[in-house]
Formats: sequence, C-alpha cells, structure tokens
Amino acid sequence: MPQTAFMEAAQAAADAAEKVIRHYYEAGVDVETKADDTPVTRADVESEQAIRQVIRERFPDHGFYGEETGQSDMDSDYVWLIDPIDGTKSFVRRYPFFSTQIALMYKGELILGLSNGIQFGERAWAEKGQGAFLNGEPIAVEQTAELARASLSTGNLKTLAQHPEGWKALGGITAEVNRTRGYGDFYHYHLLARGSIDLIIESDVNILDIAALAVIVREAGGTFTNLSGGELDLETTSVLAAATPDLHRTALSRLGWHG
Repeated sequence: MPQTAFMEAAQAAADAAEKVIRHYYEAGVDVETKADDTPVTRADVESEQAIRQVIRERFPDHGFYGEETGQSDMDSDYVWLIDPIDGTKSFVRRYPFFSTQIALMYKGELILGLSNGIQFGERAWAEKGQGAFLNGEPIAVEQTAELARASLSTGNLKTLAQHPEGWKALGGITAEVNRTRGYGDFYHYHLLARGSIDLIIESDVNILDIAALAVIVREAGGTFTNLSGGELDLETTSVLAAATPDLHRTALSRLGWHG
C-alpha cells in the first residue's frame, strides 16, 4: 500500500533517529538526571533533534511535542508526539527494551503511529483506516474474548499498587487469565497487535510512550483506552489494551479503576 506523506516523514524520521541511537548504543554515552529524576543522554537529545529536523523540513507549520525538546506550535491542527528513546533506563544498561515512538495527532485525534524497536529489528506502523504493519507485513490481533483464554502482560504498575482495591482487582484478573507475562515498554504492544498476547494493563505511562502504539493496536483490530475506559489525550497516564471489545469490557468491569 502506498504510504502517505505523513508516514513517509515518520519513516524517514525513524531512520534518522536510528542512526544516532545505534551509534551511542555501541559507543556508550554519559547519563544525566532530569528534574523529574529520570535519566537522559546525548542519544535522547540528538535523536529527537534528528526527528524534529525531518518533520520540520516537510511540515514547518505542524506542532511538535517531544520528550526532550518540549512543546511548540501546539495550537496547530497537526501535532507530532515524539519519544526518541522510550526506555532510556533500558538503553543505558544495554537492555534491549527501548524504542523510538513517533505519533501524529490531528485535532486531538491520533491518526498515525510508528514504533521502532531497534534492538529487536521490529518496526511497526499504522495510519487510521489503513491497517497495521510490522516490518512491512500486515498484522492483526487474536480474537480472544474471554479472560480464561487470555494472555496478560503488565508494565508499570506503581500507582495501581498504591490503591488496595485496584491492586486486589488486578490480582483477581491475574488469577483468572490463562497466563501472565511482563514484557513492558513497547514490546508487549507489538505482541498484542500481532496476535501473540491479548491484554495489557499499565498505570504509569506518558502519552508520548503510548500514542503511536495506540494507533498500531487499534488498526490491528484491538481496543485501546486508559484504565477507566476513557479516550487518550495529552494527559493520559494509564492503559487498558485488549485484543477484542468483549475482553476489554470484562477487564474494565473487573478493575473498576478511577485513578
């Protein structure tokens, strides 16, 4: 399927970022600590600059929200959401669970997503209404409708763990599903979109972490909301993603999350 100018830009931006990230992954890089006590490296900053340059050259009037360089032109109809290295803690410890996340929002709606798992050799992408792809091949979720048949993966759960009712509800779901795993970061969303797992629960994320992945999962046929079942926006901090609407409804009712 021919790619739109938006997707061509996303692919070119991912290529540019990958060159920077591979260089620093092999050579090593110093780590600094940001005000929120999270790590940042030259690889994060330079790869985001590479992405911004590609996008700005093609769409100078678009907004840009980057993990490292912040927000600009956010009143534009089109806003790019960028996390150049989602999983910096993994990156600096030579742990392969990191990726580049590139998403595009149009008037508040996510319409494009690209997720590049560099060390895994996995690049997934999707545009609204065009289906989802992994390394150029179409992908789709598994049609799992019942918790008893589902594979669950959990990621960041600190906030959920601090709420006894939510933690107890998660325990009930864990006891009911077929199997549990904890792939984390981008990877379990790739697995969900290609039909390898069925349900993901996270309570501590940033929209930049999951915007692109939401488009990919939805275009693969899945359901993707926050833990309260609400739509994603720039303030989203949690995820409930499922292979089917029935599975999502069941998990949502079990959680009863209002955090």
